[in-house]
Amino acid sequence: MTMPSLMQDNKMGVKKPTILYVDDEQFNLDAFVAAFRRYYTIYTATSAMEAIKILTQHEVELIITDQRMPEMTGVQFLEAVIPEYPHSVRMILTGFSDIDAIIKSINNGLVLRYITKPWNEDELKQIIDIGIKIYRQEQSNFLLMNSLKDLVNKHEKTLDLFQKYVPKDITDQFVNLPNEEPSLKAENRVVSVLFSDIRQFTKLTNTLDSKALVDYLNKYFSLMINIVIKHQGYVYKLLGDGLIAVFGAPISHIRNQQNAACCAAEMIEALDNFNKTMQEKINFKTTIGISIATGEAVVGHTISKHFLSYSVIGEVVDSALKIEELTREMRDVILIDEPTCSLIKDEAKLDELGQIDINGKQQKIYKLISIHHNPE
Repeated sequence: MTMPSLMQDNKMGVKKPTILYVDDEQFNLDAFVAAFRRYYTIYTATSAMEAIKILTQHEVELIITDQRMPEMTGVQFLEAVIPEYPHSVRMILTGFSDIDAIIKSINNGLVLRYITKPWNEDELKQIIDIGIKIYRQEQSNFLLMNSLKDLVNKHEKTLDLFQKYVPKDITDQFVNLPNEEPSLKAENRVVSVLFSDIRQFTKLTNTLDSKALVDYLNKYFSLMINIVIKHQGYVYKLLGDGLIAVFGAPISHIRNQQNAACCAAEMIEALDNFNKTMQEKINFKTTIGISIATGEAVVGHTISKHFLSYSVIGEVVDSALKIEELTREMRDVILIDEPTCSLIKDEAKLDELGQIDINGKQQKIYKLISIHHNPE
């Protein structure tokens, strides 16, 4: 049941407050209309059924009903209309002989207050005006709450969309900042950079139309991104068919290198089911190469008025890209550098492949065969 639209003050040229007055004696109805028609729009009914019909046709702010009527009492009438018209303010006219039933209805929330017979015009107008004020205040609160709910829903949708472009870890940092504007804060971190790349992707692009290719990439990256997040990594960039993930920034964990290695191993394992799923759609078996490099990087937010980016800068990123190039002639292989090896060797099975030049330095490269994952 929705709240009717808010009525404004009659001085502003809009509707007067509306009242439904129910009484089985026409004389009482006529007297009420004569006394209050200057102030309110008044609907009258001589029976409960007639009153219910009026409620279906008009917006009523306040209902006043006589307690003693032939078909049903005033309390019974109000009980009947509350489910469909819960927002109308309800009052009962009664003699002292009915006072116990009226007090019970007030305690049960059916009636705002009772009015004793015979009523005094000035006193009754004050009571009605209070009822109208209560109705309009509750109505205003109702509309305000709906507006707030709409704003919250829009905010949640915006934040959800934003977090598809900027990871939740970063948005949470900004949301919790005491200042209105985030500041550029860079720091040195030891991170592990994982780079994965699809083998023979050019062949696939020449085979599929654009729609099928986008569908393939969406499914592939959805799978891989979920694995990165599962292992507490941060998806730094998507580069065509490549993915760069960082472990240790923006949030650092105790086992960043182990998390990166376990993530890489699960990415390889996940390809079996992925290829089975895609086999009927495309004639292509997805294989990937993965590299992991560990080292110091400068990490932080790159910010302008219209742009926000999280940056990871350092030789460790170049190292990961250089090592990944060694996987081009291999399928479903994980290669890691010496710093990564030194931190996971007690939990991993590794093969040493020799040395290569990385950024002017000779460095040993290892093939990750398997790793035992102990969650933090």
